[in-house]
Amino acid sequence: MSQITVTGGKPLKGRVDLKGAKNLVTKAMVAALLGETPSVLKDVPRISDVEVVSGLLRLHGVVIDFTDDGVMHLDPTNVKSARMVDIDAHAGSSRIPILFCGPLLHQLGEAFIPGLGGCHIGDRPVDYHFEVLRNFGAKIEELPNGTRLTAPKGLKGAKISLPYPSVGATEQVLLTAVKATGKTELSGAAIEPEIMDLIAILQKMGAIISVDADRVIRIEGVKTLNGYSHRALFDRNEAASWAAAALATEGDIFVGGARQQEMTTFLNVFRKVGGAFQIEDDGIRFWHPGGQLNSVVIETDVHPGFMTDWQQPLVVALTQANGFSIIHETVYEQRFGFTDALKDMGAQIQIYSECLGGTSCRFGQRNYNHSAVISGPTKLTGADIRVPDLRGGFSHMVAALAAEGVSNVTNVQLISRGYENFLQKLADLGADFTYTE
Repeated sequence: MSQITVTGGKPLKGRVDLKGAKNLVTKAMVAALLGETPSVLKDVPRISDVEVVSGLLRLHGVVIDFTDDGVMHLDPTNVKSARMVDIDAHAGSSRIPILFCGPLLHQLGEAFIPGLGGCHIGDRPVDYHFEVLRNFGAKIEELPNGTRLTAPKGLKGAKISLPYPSVGATEQVLLTAVKATGKTELSGAAIEPEIMDLIAILQKMGAIISVDADRVIRIEGVKTLNGYSHRALFDRNEAASWAAAALATEGDIFVGGARQQEMTTFLNVFRKVGGAFQIEDDGIRFWHPGGQLNSVVIETDVHPGFMTDWQQPLVVALTQANGFSIIHETVYEQRFGFTDALKDMGAQIQIYSECLGGTSCRFGQRNYNHSAVISGPTKLTGADIRVPDLRGGFSHMVAALAAEGVSNVTNVQLISRGYENFLQKLADLGADFTYTE
């Protein structure tokens, strides 16, 4: 198990540069399956989720060339079926394989999906996905080691309404509807920037997709799609993570590639807390301007609200804010497990099952611990920490860097699922640490 030994208390200062968003590039790679000609995806980060999807695509006959400068060439002209045991072995902890269903049903008439992994931050059921695929005409068979899907009569357009604007289910509809016979109407859709970038990719391939202001997406199925050439949207989750790290360590970090438009909601909160930022053409500089940080009240939400992935690293900074900050988590019902390690380091955090935001959410009265109250400022001291998941793990790293003394952080390989070269980036920012396999 990999471990980082961190000596904290040193401000992080310097520059980091972003590649494409983890939540977009893996979906764009799957979209290449739909094309009859090769695709080119630019700014692809070297993260473990990309490696998993690359392995799955290669199993299905896609030829991939990934250059050192982050350009990926994907040739799907010889797509083939893969053995169930191989798919299961390659899937690892990624949840991306569920999105292979629509493209494989179109290309091969069948698909096999193994049991899904991912971070343990809530239920994240696949029921949405399978129900969506049934609406298109897919037949679903549960097997001991996964799920087999077939489309004996082909896939046909459908009218679908999501009970919650799930990003994954919206992606499933898009990747399936673009080649389904007839028209598809999706209401209650997610409209995150990564969704809009995926729509841009599919339109480049020849898809016909329109997005209404009321979360309704309409797709007219086409018979064939070609490959695409696309530069992936920057990773706004990573941008917010480094911004929070600058704030928590009283540092100064320039995040190359970050853009204001996709970060607007985060920037507003960052400013309210007392952080400073400066927007440049090639990125955003984030720093702690000195003085006292302010407590805030935040409710996570789907876009354009405050992202759930933003709250975890920001919680670390809020332990140094004056007063009581409240986080009401409305996207995932089990996302505060990471605070146990922060409390061991000296943070004053209380977790509640009540909705402590302005309105009740879908987790209210269901005994989920989905609200947090952070009291500050409190002194953080080094501790032994085991990384629980991707975003929580990065938050623990931020806490270790901000704390006085030495912290031993294990299971850090989970962080590589979403942060490219994060050890090198920490070194470039002046962090004091040693790494052991």
